[in-house]
Amino acid sequence: MLCDYSEWGPSYSVIPLLYMLIFILGLSGNGLVIFTVWRAQGKRRTADVYIGNLAVADLTFVLTLPLWAVYTAMGYHWPFGVALCKISSYMVHLNMYASVYCLTCMSYDRYLAIVRSSSSSQLRTRGHMRASLTVMWLLSALLAAPTLIFRTTKHEETSNRTSCVMDFSLVVTDKNKESLLVAGLSLCSSVLGFLLPFLAMMVCYRFIGCTVSRHFDGLRKEEQRKRRLLRTITTLVMVFAACWTPFHVLKSADALSYLNLATDSCAFLRFLLLAHPYATCLAYVNSCLNPFLYAFFDTRFRSQCLGLFNLKKALHASPAILLSCQKI
Repeated sequence: MLCDYSEWGPSYSVIPLLYMLIFILGLSGNGLVIFTVWRAQGKRRTADVYIGNLAVADLTFVLTLPLWAVYTAMGYHWPFGVALCKISSYMVHLNMYASVYCLTCMSYDRYLAIVRSSSSSQLRTRGHMRASLTVMWLLSALLAAPTLIFRTTKHEETSNRTSCVMDFSLVVTDKNKESLLVAGLSLCSSVLGFLLPFLAMMVCYRFIGCTVSRHFDGLRKEEQRKRRLLRTITTLVMVFAACWTPFHVLKSADALSYLNLATDSCAFLRFLLLAHPYATCLAYVNSCLNPFLYAFFDTRFRSQCLGLFNLKKALHASPAILLSCQKI
């Protein structure tokens, strides 16, 4: 069966522009988050440390976006060599795993603080937090390792173009076994890098929701702060799910097509081909949205940011300025 696998022409200009916009917003926003968390050393909440690590994951990823923008603009021709092909691809997957595991840690921390508040002091120490972050980064680095190993450049004589792709010829030579390996890695990536962590977060929020609903009235000031922080983290999780779900759905559908468990019609395969760059772009948008979510939902973070630029007093002095800044 012969199918039309040509790309949609406008993608070669639209996707690079989107990548560069994400790069600019992500670089400035996540840089500001890291600087703000670093400056507030004596006033950090546990959540602030996780937020800082999430910003580090996003920042290291967005630094690679100019390379992917050039790659797409040149018709998926990779002129940067094997090393940058491996490292850039590795950063994409490292960010995916680190982001979702960091959000899972933040959700579990909120579960301990709200649901198990009377018995969580021993589990929410600085030592436990460092240990969880170490495990998070090591696990993310390990799960992203196949990309670092198998990603390489391939030159196509017919089109005179070099692609940055996964190459499993070192471990398998049979096409059927290669299809199984591709599908297996893809499905494992979606399960371990999205589905299971997201289910864990939902379980945490299920218990948190029950606890908060029982104590809705008469909240003390400290409990009100917990609710505001909970709202921020919940928003981060929901936005992460909205950005990454289409990517993982398309990725899983593509994996199932390798196993002949999904329709292999030309229309379906072409849809996967055309939709994948935009689902990927939506997933990448998540890396630049988080700083804006902190600024909008977390009053403490917003106050710390304003303090860095000595704007806090000016804003208190001018309600008009404060109102205009809140609209940004």
